[in-house]
Formats: sequence, C-alpha cells, structure tokens
Amino acid sequence: MENHGELHRAILNNIPDQAWLKDTESRYVLVNEAFMEACGRPEQDIIGRTPDQVWSPELGEVYLDTDRTVLESGKRRRYEERRPGPNGKLLWFDTVKMPVRGAHGCIVGTVGISRDITDFKRTETELRDSRSQLRELSAWLQSVRETERSRISRELHDELGQLLSGLRLGLNYLETQARALTFGQIDHIGMLKNLVDTTMDAVHRIASDLRPPVLDELGLHAALEWLSESFTQRTGLPCDLRLNMTETLLGELDAERSIAIFRIVQESLTNASRHGRASRVVVELDAHDNHCHLAIADNGRGMDTSHAANGPRLGLLGMRERALMLGGQLEVTSRPGHGTRVSVCIPLRSSADNPAADAVSGPVDPPVTRTAANAVANDASPSCAS
Repeated sequence: MENHGELHRAILNNIPDQAWLKDTESRYVLVNEAFMEACGRPEQDIIGRTPDQVWSPELGEVYLDTDRTVLESGKRRRYEERRPGPNGKLLWFDTVKMPVRGAHGCIVGTVGISRDITDFKRTETELRDSRSQLRELSAWLQSVRETERSRISRELHDELGQLLSGLRLGLNYLETQARALTFGQIDHIGMLKNLVDTTMDAVHRIASDLRPPVLDELGLHAALEWLSESFTQRTGLPCDLRLNMTETLLGELDAERSIAIFRIVQESLTNASRHGRASRVVVELDAHDNHCHLAIADNGRGMDTSHAANGPRLGLLGMRERALMLGGQLEVTSRPGHGTRVSVCIPLRSSADNPAADAVSGPVDPPVTRTAANAVANDASPSCAS
C-alpha cells in the first residue's frame, strides 16, 4: 500500500495542475505540490483534513457541497471558480471532480483537478471587449454612412435636379423658336430633351436608392411598399409584400430599426435578382414576443451557406451586423437549387427602453419565416421547387 501511495504521489506531482484525492468524508488523502502551493500549506497540514479546515470557510463550504454532489450522483462535476492565489490576487480556475470507485464498483472517494485559467479568462474578456468596441464602431460607421447617404441624396434631388429642370425649361424655350431653327436643330433639341429626361430619372432613382424620402416622410410601411413596387418595376421579378404589423406599431419603431429593416430587405431583394435568379420573392414582416420578425424568401438557385460564410459576401455580413447591433440575429438558410431564406429577429425596442426585453430568450425560427418560405415553395417553378 505504501508503494502504491508513493506511486500515486509521484503521478500527482507530475501533473502541473492542482490535483488531490479525498475519501468519502471529504478528507484529503493525497495532494500534489501544485495544490500545496495554491493553498499555502504543507502536506502535513492538509492530509486528513476537510476543505473547510484547509481553505477559507466560504470556499470550504462550496467544496464540501460539490463533493457531496459528486458522491451522491456518482457523476463527474465541472465548474469554473474564482479564488485568491498565493499572493492574494483573485484567479480563475477550471475545476473537475470525479468519483473514485473501488474493486466492487462502490464509490470510495473523489479525485479532483483544478487548472489556472486566469490568462484564458483575461484573453476572453479582452476579446469580448474588442468585439463590443468593433460593434460600436460599426454602428457609428453605419450611422455616419446613413447620414452621408441622406445628404448626398438630398443634394442630388435638390441641386442637380433643379439644374436639370432648368436645362429642360431652356430646351423647351428653344423648341418654341421653331421659325428660327432648321429641322436638324429641332431634332437635336428633341434628342437633348430626351437625354435630360433620362438623366433626371436616373438622378431620382439614385437619390431614392441612397435614401428614399418616403422612409423619412411617410415611415417604414410606405417605404417597404415603395421598395417592393419599384423593385418589381425595375427587375420584372414579382415581390409579394406581407406586412402583418399594424401601421401604428411600424410607426413606433425607432429610426435605427426602421433603417435596418429597410436596408436588409433592400439588400436581400438585390441578391435575389442579381445572384439568385429567382422568379418570385416573398417579404413578410410580423411582430410577437417583443420582437420584430422579418423573412425574405426566394425560389432562386440557392447557395452553399458554408461557402458563403467564408467568402467575400459583404452584403450578408453587413445585414448580419445591422441585426447584431440592435440586439437581434440574422440567419440565412439555403442550399443549391432550393432557394434562399433570410430570417431576421430584432427587438422592437432597445433594452434601455424596455428592460423586460432582456429576459426574452434568444430568437428562434419564427412562424413568419416558415410561412414566407412555404409561400415561395408552393408557387415556385418546377426547376426551383424543393
């Protein structure tokens, strides 16, 4: 037995982490050097004693409770804990306790290992803080970009639009001077008028794409209707818009949420027409459980989402960041030949405005997203149906 004890001690001392053996009464039977260094006691002051006699009373009670849990359940227990190190500085430890069984399968004690993970926790905290700062920076950049888009849109509409209108009036005046003009000059003026009209249409379209005035003036409901109608007119791709939220509730969404929803729908429609080769798109917006649920589903060629996650899909990344910045989530479901569905779940209000929202569990696939996907699947062409 003594040789076995020496063997066990040699094994434990070669473990860099704190390690120990206890009997069924939680008395220490064997400890390694790392354990003795951690608690600041020599071996003779540890062996035969219980945790509340070795550690502080608070830690001792915790260790006795976890010992009892392992002994009663017969199962391994793992947890993270924070306790003072030898110099009094608080450190993080990853602790594992397991039952030790005798020759007949009965539990005869417990064995435990505790690893210092302070550096890992510090790195984890720094990474979390860095991500938070990057998200705040991203939100600020999004805000700056929306402000700049609004400014450019306004200047295009007001300044360039007025200049083109003035040019159009000048051409109209020249056209009235028919007696002083040759047929060739009249035809040339007509061509210039058509060119000005085309340019004015392009300016209005670009200005609206940058920041549609309807979003600021009439709200999200009207903006989404305008977006779906203009999308269909421009691409010939039918867009079925289903707004299951009341105009009152839509009007209560703050500017950040309204802009995020609008931009996500805009980007998804662009992807459906440009990359998806779809013949129909369904956009559905609903609200329940204090969250706004948005789904954009198409019956296009789909994609491999595992490759899309690693590729240069800046549009998808931008949509996901918009949702995350508002405390929401965005999920893309797709596979080659079976269309694509973008599902978004965003809190109706910020946590600062609605503290109860923090208690809501993480978003899951809402019924609205399944409805939108089924609607597309039912009407899809044979080559695209799943």
